[in-house]
Amino acid sequence: MDNLARSFFLAEIVKGFLLTLKYMFFVPRVTINYPYEKGSISPRFRGEHALRRYPNGEERCIACKLCEAICPALAITIESEPRYDGSRRTTRYDIDMTKCIYCGLCQEACPVDAIVEGPNFEFSTETREELFYNKEKLLENGDMWEAQIASNILSDAPYR
Repeated sequence: MDNLARSFFLAEIVKGFLLTLKYMFFVPRVTINYPYEKGSISPRFRGEHALRRYPNGEERCIACKLCEAICPALAITIESEPRYDGSRRTTRYDIDMTKCIYCGLCQEACPVDAIVEGPNFEFSTETREELFYNKEKLLENGDMWEAQIASNILSDAPYR
């Protein structure tokens, strides 16, 4: 008799409807309105690549080619030449982002924190050619995201 009454009065449907009303009006929302609201990301997030500069404006990369050697996807190409003071600097620093697997090994191998994977996850392109980053594009990314990158490196420093 009990099952007959439950099926006649549609108890399960009413319970489901009440649960829906509860979540619609009384429980705070957990979703965000993405383009207008952004969620937080970890300081260790590996996003778009960037080349950093020293505070005096000189680029950090010393052309040691450790990032090129450690890259498992062979996405990094570096060419260098000696400077007048005997140090080396890069003349060409290219990353093929279509090959990159965002493993972070290039960032870990760099002795001077020149190449980093920054906090930018909102980069899209219309053509493949736009995903071939040259030195100028990487330095531009570094200049644009330097404050966020520096704070991420500082907050991650105790764990390195």
